[in-house]
Amino acid sequence: MSHAPSQQASPDGTVPHTDPVQPEIRRFLHPDGTATGPLPEPLADPDRLVGLYRGMVLARAFDEKAISLQRTGRLGTYASSLGQEAVSVGTAAAMDDADVFAPSFREHGAQLWRGVTPEELFLYWGGDERGSAFEGPKRDFPVCVPVATHFPHAVGAALALKLDGGASVAVAIGGDGSTSKGDFYEALNLAGAWRLPAIFVISNNQWAISVPRQAQTASRTLAQKALAAGIPGWQVDGNDAVAVASCVGDAIARAREGAGPTLIEALTYRLGDHTTADDARRYRSDEEVSGHWKEEPLTRLRTYLANEGHWDKDREEALIREVRQRIDEAAEHYLATPPQLPEAMFAHLFATLPAPLEDQVRSLGGDAGNGEGSP
Repeated sequence: MSHAPSQQASPDGTVPHTDPVQPEIRRFLHPDGTATGPLPEPLADPDRLVGLYRGMVLARAFDEKAISLQRTGRLGTYASSLGQEAVSVGTAAAMDDADVFAPSFREHGAQLWRGVTPEELFLYWGGDERGSAFEGPKRDFPVCVPVATHFPHAVGAALALKLDGGASVAVAIGGDGSTSKGDFYEALNLAGAWRLPAIFVISNNQWAISVPRQAQTASRTLAQKALAAGIPGWQVDGNDAVAVASCVGDAIARAREGAGPTLIEALTYRLGDHTTADDARRYRSDEEVSGHWKEEPLTRLRTYLANEGHWDKDREEALIREVRQRIDEAAEHYLATPPQLPEAMFAHLFATLPAPLEDQVRSLGGDAGNGEGSP
């Protein structure tokens, strides 16, 4: 084993490691809403900041409605993003329309920002795959529930974008638990080896369902996992939407210039249950959760805007009314949408259905047919 000559070996022969991971966590807004210093351009523009806040309020309103629908038996199992809105919205705000987004199952804030409608998201979580046929971002991937399997998808998209010769990038978001999966390591390795325009954002909410972050890995940080792939690994305050947008924006700029992929660990906290099928009170204390409410992203940015004279009670009340009306109308549209026929589950699977599946389609009274979209 060779070591850098400037480093002093310890008695057992090991050498202190010079940590190439970003030594400081990027942050522009303290939890109390005060600024750490000048905000970065162009995010310092009040309209941009208000836009970030609106995006997070919309995501939280969608969350509240989705949980209400699930609790009354009108939506399937649902994964809330409560407390993590800044990661989703900040990431999407840094992207261009032509970029490709590969979400996991907690990124509706980013999807709404990129043009996926609340109606489509309600349909998806209601078990209707028509909710994945976005009218807006045609190149974005649908929600990916299997943990980490969307990272290789993003790498494939990044390779296609590179071969096209343009400047677009692929961005994937996953949770801290996803970094324990082989798909994650394989994706990072290939993206690094081929210097692909791919950005991997880890929304580190401290819990992989009921498994705490410290029980998942011996890695000091999740950003550090970038080292093995030979790519930069950065940490950012994931409850600071300005910092997330800035950090992801810098990573995207690197990728557009041909410098390859970046891994970003956004430190946040999941304030709600893992999904509506979970009860987080069985493995987390109320004291732990209440402490993290003091850091949540919406109050932080709203306080900053109000202190700077860009927000007030009237604007807040108007925004809440507007957002709730939009979400309520979307929910009504979703509930009024006739369900698909049972045989629709076979559509879009094969260009030509295998014989056993053809039999199943016919058993449901459908026309097996052939080709994409059948029956």
